[in-house]
Parts: sequence; C-alpha cells; structure tokens
Amino acid sequence: QVQVVESGGGLVQPGGSLRLSCVVSGTFLNTATVGWYRQAPGKQRELVATITSGSTTRYGDSVKGRFTISRDNTKNTAYLQMNSLKPEDTAVYYCNVVFDRWTQYWGQGTQVTVSS
Repeated sequence: QVQVVESGGGLVQPGGSLRLSCVVSGTFLNTATVGWYRQAPGKQRELVATITSGSTTRYGDSVKGRFTISRDNTKNTAYLQMNSLKPEDTAVYYCNVVFDRWTQYWGQGTQVTVSS
C-alpha cells in the first residue's frame, strides 16, 4: 500500500523559511514526478512546484525565486524549501506523486501559516 506523508508545516513570520518533506512508502519514488500543490481557504488548489524523475523542475509564478523543490530517491523523499515567505503563502500544502496517467497518490496535507 502506497502512502504519502507530508511534514514540516507550521507557523512562521513573514520573511521566514520552512522546509516541507514528502515521504513516500510502499513503492520506489525514483520513476515518479513529484509535485507540491497548495490550497488556501476559499480558493482552488494551485500548483506550487514539480520535479520529474530526471530532476527537471517547474514552479508556479507566485513562488519563483523563493521556493525550491528537490528530491532524494535514496530516502524516497521530496522536499520543498520555502524562503521569503509571505502571508499569501498561507495554505494547506499537498504532495502529489505521479507514476503514469493512471497512477497517482496524494498526501493528507500540511498546514503552513505565515503571520506576524
């Protein structure tokens, strides 16, 4: 059974940093594309960043230059380093793991709150 578990969220002041982790169990991460998405109250879920099995990355416009996605296949883990956080980054952050068009998994999410 594949499980996707996010961690690392919390309360941080504007300008601060957090690193989110996405740990995958029950399968090997190395062939998957991993994505981070977020959803704020009353808003649609939006793309934050993705990283392919070949480590090609893509970012949403609102986080370019501030967030960095990475992966460590030896640990079956992906990361999202978030710097220069803003109040508008407040959301639940979800990890998405995609193996093919028929096989993808979502985690339960981790709350990130940016507030003074």
